[in-house]
Amino acid sequence: MALLRKLYTGLKLQINEAKSAVGSAFGRKFLGYALWVAKGKEVKCKVAEKPLQNFKARIRQLTRRSGGRSMAHVVEKLRPYLLGWKAYFGLAQTPGVWRELDEWLRHRLRAIQLKHWKRPQTIYRELKALGATEDVAKRVAVNSRRWWRNSAKLLNSVLTIAYFDQLGLPRLS
Repeated sequence: MALLRKLYTGLKLQINEAKSAVGSAFGRKFLGYALWVAKGKEVKCKVAEKPLQNFKARIRQLTRRSGGRSMAHVVEKLRPYLLGWKAYFGLAQTPGVWRELDEWLRHRLRAIQLKHWKRPQTIYRELKALGATEDVAKRVAVNSRRWWRNSAKLLNSVLTIAYFDQLGLPRLS
């Protein structure tokens, strides 16, 4: 680091001590990426932990369950952020992480949709209109106040990935 300080001082550049370090590339994060060693000693890059946490925090902010917005409006607000994030971190070589983020995002959107419908009668009616079976519509409507739990398994058969594709939600994976 002393050598770099001396070299950069001669070039009239300043080193940001908080962000700069001399060490292994595997222990450092660079522009939101981190390096890891895969099978066969192949070096790959992934999205660092902090940008993933920031992504989830921003998605939570954009998809608050209150606010009375339609699902199309929520997707419209999400679309530019998702496309930008996917374009920037597109070099990451971790398809499992992308898939998990995709699943988490759709799970969150399903919970928002249930909260928008609120009452069991509305949930039942809307699910039937979307093509749900009698059993699925009843089981989801009975547990109407458990938005997060309800939005996991049974609702996946009704509010499918194709449903969100129709709304224009980009896929991360």
